[in-house]
Amino acid sequence: MTINKIYTDENAAREHLEGLLWPDGPFCPHCGNSDPERIHKLQGKSTRPGVYKCRECEKPFSVTVGTVFEASHVPLHKWVYAVHLLTASKKGISSHQLMRMLGVSYKTAWFMSHRIREGMRPAKLEPMGGTGKIVEIDETLQGRIEEAPTFVKRGQHFNWRNTVLALVERGGSARSFHVQDATMATLLPIIRTNVRRESALMTDELSAYKKLGDEFESHQAVNHSAKEYVRGDATTNTVEGYFSIFKRGMKGIYQHCSEKHLHRYLSEFDFRYSNRVALGVDDAERAEKALQGITGKRLTYRRPRKAYVN
Repeated sequence: MTINKIYTDENAAREHLEGLLWPDGPFCPHCGNSDPERIHKLQGKSTRPGVYKCRECEKPFSVTVGTVFEASHVPLHKWVYAVHLLTASKKGISSHQLMRMLGVSYKTAWFMSHRIREGMRPAKLEPMGGTGKIVEIDETLQGRIEEAPTFVKRGQHFNWRNTVLALVERGGSARSFHVQDATMATLLPIIRTNVRRESALMTDELSAYKKLGDEFESHQAVNHSAKEYVRGDATTNTVEGYFSIFKRGMKGIYQHCSEKHLHRYLSEFDFRYSNRVALGVDDAERAEKALQGITGKRLTYRRPRKAYVN
């Protein structure tokens, strides 16, 4: 088995990233200058490789400035390898496994994972579906709300578990949201914003979906409580298949997810599903798409102050 050089050599990884983010040459993230005559590559024993200087704003920069990789002390080839591992694993890869494979600390692997997930989050969301397209909609419960009691009576699970809404276009992409509840007031604004009116919608019998037929091309619902799962074209099997992958990943790989980070895990599963092999995207192309999404995003966590004893 031959390991790609971009996963073992920092210069090769940097050149690979420059080719993806700067297809037309270096671009100054500080002032927007892209004139090759006004950008100079710095070279010298005291200058690290890959640093440029903009003659417009007189500021130095590299390909990682303005990305989720900025200000990281982790070698760039390890970042590129981590992106490949996270995008190639159908149900994700744990921070402990990244720690072992990359040779970094657990805290570093955990932070890297979240930065990469932030890169997977779309910068702009266009409405799904369209004429002749079917969008399936469903909701599920995931994890427990951190402020909830450790024991609740049977039937009260909706009050202490996180609600996830998913929109999946048949033969297309997936989009999921961590929502407050599964009421009409919460779900309908999200559906209206993210699905084109020309789309045909498929849901279960939840009462919050009853008015969708008045706003979209059509709406069909299957009655799961009556054990009806398919009726002609009406089914939510596609979105339930997405939830199946998501649940297996969260339970088998990640095991625990903090409520405040759930939206980033959803972005990860959305990204892989929307760029799967069935849509013609292989592992290498998926990793490149994830790398192309790191620009314009930063993710930092406040470091606790050290306690000094006099």
